[in-house]
Amino acid sequence: MANLEVEICGVKLKNPVIAASGTYGFGKEFNEIYDISQIGGISSKGLTLEPREGNPVPRIAEGKSVILNAVGLQNPGVEKFIESDLGFLKSKKICVIANVAGRTLEDYGKICKRLDGLVDFIELNISCPNVKAGGMAFGIKPESIMEVTKTAKASLSKTPLIVKLSPNVESIVTNAQAAQSGGADCISLINTLTGMVIDIEKRKPLIANNTGGVSGAGIKPVAVRMVYEAAHAVNIPVIGMGGITCAEDAIEFLMAGAKAVQVGTANFTNPNAMPQIIRGLNAWLDGHKIADINEIVGAASLN
Repeated sequence: MANLEVEICGVKLKNPVIAASGTYGFGKEFNEIYDISQIGGISSKGLTLEPREGNPVPRIAEGKSVILNAVGLQNPGVEKFIESDLGFLKSKKICVIANVAGRTLEDYGKICKRLDGLVDFIELNISCPNVKAGGMAFGIKPESIMEVTKTAKASLSKTPLIVKLSPNVESIVTNAQAAQSGGADCISLINTLTGMVIDIEKRKPLIANNTGGVSGAGIKPVAVRMVYEAAHAVNIPVIGMGGITCAEDAIEFLMAGAKAVQVGTANFTNPNAMPQIIRGLNAWLDGHKIADINEIVGAASLN
């Protein structure tokens, strides 16, 4: 059996397979299907300071090889997470990543301060609109990425900071470097692309919010390209995600330069996706006589 253990910012994960935020809840439902202690970690459902009900329905739509969602960060709030879910996740001895969001810089600072020292990582969801800047998402411009990263980092003294990058940008390289300059300890990418599905009989978008975040197998080539570019532009660890459904997909991201991967939409179509990916990683490494998964990180090279 190959060694699957990876280390990111001093935190050891038993394997590099992490549940992506928003697709795994807080792990309890999946733990009824299999013991989630076998995965590397979980990025929580996006947390805000106060509970949120999310967007009106319908807020999920299917496309070919993708799904769209406009859930709107429905969540119980950070205090409820600490009270009801954090203890369960810690009992599973997996890496616990708190994915956090806010409407203002102050929101990000406060929620990071509240969670500091309680989780293994904090992951900033910066695809949220900044209500004090005309509604443009924090993660669009490098200047705002640097600003929100600095705010979050200043509120943390114990917990490493991951900044989750949006693909809906002019330059993923520039934005990755902005996160690093702002003090990020790690970056993760990609968050969802923006898309639309139209009901041709009703002649209107299927989602009440009109547009939604596109995820699923169909976005993988875009995600691999962006992970490759970002990983070669910064000197902090990278966590890759976007369309991973099998071990071979995960290996692509690792070879592109990611230290670990997050699996999202695949959990909807196959609840056992992550255990299967972990077993597949072992089988592939053994079949290629590779003793340690870290040997393939960044192994891909351009022609």
